[in-house]
Amino acid sequence: MIDPQQVVERALAARTVDESLVIVTDASEASLRWANNSMTTNGVSLSRTWTVISIVREGDIAKVGTVSSSSVDPEQISALVQASEQAARTATPADDASDLITQSAAETDWDLPAALTDIGVFAQLAADLSTAFDSDDQLFGFAHHQLHTTWLGTSTGVRRRTAQATGSVEINGKRGDASAWVGSGTVDFTDISVPNLLSQLTTRLDWAENSVSLPAGRYETILPPSAVADLMIYLMWTMEGRGAEEGHTALSTTGGTRIGEKLGLPLTLTSDPGAEGLQSAPFVITTSSSESVSLFDNGMEIEPVDWVRDGVVNALAYPRHAAREFGRPVAVPGDNLILTGGDDTSIEDMIAGTEKGLLLTTLWYIREVDPTTLLLTGLTRDGVYLIEDGKIVGAVNNFRFNESPLDLLRRVTEAGRTEITLPREWKDWFTRTAMPPMRIPDFHMSSVSQAQ
Repeated sequence: MIDPQQVVERALAARTVDESLVIVTDASEASLRWANNSMTTNGVSLSRTWTVISIVREGDIAKVGTVSSSSVDPEQISALVQASEQAARTATPADDASDLITQSAAETDWDLPAALTDIGVFAQLAADLSTAFDSDDQLFGFAHHQLHTTWLGTSTGVRRRTAQATGSVEINGKRGDASAWVGSGTVDFTDISVPNLLSQLTTRLDWAENSVSLPAGRYETILPPSAVADLMIYLMWTMEGRGAEEGHTALSTTGGTRIGEKLGLPLTLTSDPGAEGLQSAPFVITTSSSESVSLFDNGMEIEPVDWVRDGVVNALAYPRHAAREFGRPVAVPGDNLILTGGDDTSIEDMIAGTEKGLLLTTLWYIREVDPTTLLLTGLTRDGVYLIEDGKIVGAVNNFRFNESPLDLLRRVTEAGRTEITLPREWKDWFTRTAMPPMRIPDFHMSSVSQAQ
């Protein structure tokens, strides 16, 4: 196994086509799992994935071939380059062809090794959990820590490196037929308070000692930051400029896009690679093109983007090629998402100010029903609670919901304090979020669900 920088340089040196890009990612991961009030498994792993992207140009046409591998044998480099080049020669022309990004000098951290984690990152977490295993409640959960270090090199001189830490902890508690969930995102676990998470879990299980059955319908509903994150992530994923310009997404209007449209409260939805506590890769890294990002943009700086600013749709995703085509500013999604603009109200304050309504815990199994309205469906999970006269009076049955996150931003009547949160549905793909709790006056619970 040779250094990742050597993989990049050897692959670029083997190039015989017009241009090439090489992306190498070394992943260091640690995990800890517990069930039935007992630690069950833990482990660490190291892995490498690397990709060669070859480009054959014929005038204004560019054809692309991409081949990836997890082999650590340096003797495989030449063969992978050849396979990528052969794929490029036989490919159809790329719709998003652009000049590659150039760079005059390597970044100062190019020669640094991969960042590494180990099982010791969970030391305090495990100690705090062990004291809770004497509880009568059954605890289950999973903690995961990843350090991904990526090197990007191109035949046009780009040499960039970034190291990204991703961590999460989830705890499920069961008491009789009741189930509750808490979770938190982190970069190094030093900010995780297990006693606080367990206190929230106990409170929710206590609420469930009284159960109430409710029919489907529209209810005033408080969405916690985790549920808001899952909905806003899906919204950002669909904010693609080309789809809106061509008239087949929820961000389309007759003859144009919804940029400039007023939604509701003056909330701002932002992705920013430099956001404190939510830092993400500062430049484009992708092995394939999509409506939101182009492989020709690899190495391009990712700027902060306000997708919604003060309650107004402000931007859509336009890689360089689409930006030129439609005359829009270049904007690409980052790997974090922040919703701000609410007041300093806590979720407890919002409960206290509710005459009658519901409090969710999390949403799951979210799927798209109608892309033209961004109508989503999904299920509530691990606790829906009835609020009466400012107090939680019991747990209610789960529901299937039908809602559009875009429409929720039009109807939200209250947003509270923004806090770093863990999206439950999408956490395996998107972890870095900060969201407020939100009050929706008529959240649509379309049917009763038997899910726990």
